[in-house]
Amino acid sequence: MRIYRTTIAFAVMILTGPSLCFADSGVDDQIIITGTRFAHTMADIPAAVDVVDTRQIQEAGPRVNVSEALAAVPGLVVQNRQNYAQDLQISSRGFGARSAFGVRGVRFITDGIPATTPDGQGQAATFNLDVADRIEVLRGPFAVTYGNHAGGVVQLFTREGAGPPRLEVNASAGSYGSWKVDSNLQGRSGPVAYLLDTSRFQTDGYRDHSAATRDQGYAKLVFHLDPGESLMLVANSLHQKDTQDPLGLTWAGVMQNRRGVDPSALLYNTRKSIDHLQAGLAYSRKFDGQEIQIVFYGGTRHVVQYQAIPKAAQASPRSPGGVVAFDRNFNGLNLRWMASRSLATGVLTTTVGLDVDRSEDERKGFENFIGSQLGVMGRLRRNETDRVGNFDPYAQAEWSAGRWELTAGVRHSEVRFRVADHYLSNGDDSGSFSYSATTPMLGLVYKLDPRVNLYASMARGFETPTFNEMFYSAAGGGFNYGLRPARSNHFEAGIKTTPAEGLRLNLAWFRIRTEGELVVDQSTGGRTSYRNAGNTSREGYELSLDTSWARVFSARLALTGITAIYDNGFTSGAGVVTPGRRLPGVPADSAFGEIVWRDPASGYSAGVELQGQGRIFVEDTNRQRPASGYAVANLRVGAQQKSGAWTTSQYLRCNNLFDLAYIGSVIVGDTNSRYYEPAPGRNWVVGGSVAYQF
Repeated sequence: MRIYRTTIAFAVMILTGPSLCFADSGVDDQIIITGTRFAHTMADIPAAVDVVDTRQIQEAGPRVNVSEALAAVPGLVVQNRQNYAQDLQISSRGFGARSAFGVRGVRFITDGIPATTPDGQGQAATFNLDVADRIEVLRGPFAVTYGNHAGGVVQLFTREGAGPPRLEVNASAGSYGSWKVDSNLQGRSGPVAYLLDTSRFQTDGYRDHSAATRDQGYAKLVFHLDPGESLMLVANSLHQKDTQDPLGLTWAGVMQNRRGVDPSALLYNTRKSIDHLQAGLAYSRKFDGQEIQIVFYGGTRHVVQYQAIPKAAQASPRSPGGVVAFDRNFNGLNLRWMASRSLATGVLTTTVGLDVDRSEDERKGFENFIGSQLGVMGRLRRNETDRVGNFDPYAQAEWSAGRWELTAGVRHSEVRFRVADHYLSNGDDSGSFSYSATTPMLGLVYKLDPRVNLYASMARGFETPTFNEMFYSAAGGGFNYGLRPARSNHFEAGIKTTPAEGLRLNLAWFRIRTEGELVVDQSTGGRTSYRNAGNTSREGYELSLDTSWARVFSARLALTGITAIYDNGFTSGAGVVTPGRRLPGVPADSAFGEIVWRDPASGYSAGVELQGQGRIFVEDTNRQRPASGYAVANLRVGAQQKSGAWTTSQYLRCNNLFDLAYIGSVIVGDTNSRYYEPAPGRNWVVGGSVAYQF
């Protein structure tokens, strides 16, 4: 269903209400963006970019999932799968929608340190929202300068400690046995700023067999060595033990019991354990109109996952078993030099950099049974070392003069894969291969007047298969060495304007053509194989609006419309796909709107949100039942009190206020037809915090 009818009334309220009065605006039209490598106001960037600030992150929920904070960003589809064993589903302009687990097609970065491996696979769960200062979301051609991806870049910037020590404790509890406790200490002593945070989240899960416990930690030290010189040390950890995996449901299963699971999930006790630890160092120095930045990082990730692969399916000599286990070591070095100088009648700012990243997995597979006992680690069926690395030099230049601003960039990516097979009884899958591409970008901004900027940009994109997409071939085969990278041409044009005080409006139109799109070939029992299809087209718009009025009211609106189709026909495990079919996992429409009342004098606040999206096809032929469109309303209230050195706050959220039954996310191309992951009905969360300033 198209959702314009459900949002039009809300949009009218937002657009007409502020016209009454714009005094004492709470909307900042000079937001500074740093994630584009050059510090800019939002309006001066030739790209679609949005910022989610600290207050918006805190008011969006208990800060468990990044889906809470990113719901108001146009162009993104962020689905909470209600499955902490498989992470969120995040796609940008349709890129990444096919991912069966984790995030691909969108690059994640925290404090300048990549949270995405060189092959393009990212983990949103490593984002720690408890320490977030802001999240910057960059989409379109400009994002191509970050390398191997096509959809966009999501960057988390954490807070820096300041002032005397401040100790804060947050706690929340809600539906389905969910609760979270977080504590942090921050401040600054002389030249050293510090931030320490630890949290635990636990839930029984909305669906059966979906319980999870998550422990996270974050530490950040910033040494201000001299004016213009700093050294930052960061470390973060994520620990999840035996997180239950409810798998998807068939449509019949949804109708029978929305909160149920497929019997195979219980039979094989599907679950996943994660131990993730990462640390990084970033050095920055400014001198004589120049700046150098050096980032080094490294970490480990240990995963054990029990899948619902039937015993009979593991009889094949090529079967890797039903238990995945790997130990990953990863590291990287990022170098950057920037300089500004006068040129002709304007200013030329240049940057030259190099990104070198490496990841190595010691990967094993085991049978998921011993005799008649299921869901236990049995015989070894797979043993290999998987290595991937990239070597990416890049250059970017920007010339600004009068009303014009021209940006150009180029990046050369070399991505190398290597497999060393140590389990040779079923053949040797060892091999090595590499992909390379040079990706240029060009952008132009014209300042029509002080309140209106027009822009256009274009780029060539490059997206390799990930290791997870190469692991299996159709019909139970081994490594799929035949996959090719997808290459795309991006074009975007837009307007950024502040037509009145307290009102900011951004509108972007984009068009993308992709060659060799990667699509699901077969997917069964948690094992998915891929293939290259023909060309695809993505065309659409993104609109974001922020406004405030009468000193106590503010509102946000985000609308996205996209037509994402296959230009050429092909045949896959789903059947014959004819030209013009929609890309699965990509809703044609999505919307978010909110109106907030906030009284600074009393500390009270209240807000109402409306969130919805159009229907989503679940496989390439578009013949299977799609997930229907929906629109849900959320309500929140909050309060804050200050007394001397103490600050306390309380909040209450009710999500899905009218108890709508809908599908929250889909598993694209599941061969067992377990496409659907139902969203919760009406649910609530209540929380509060207490902080003491020493």
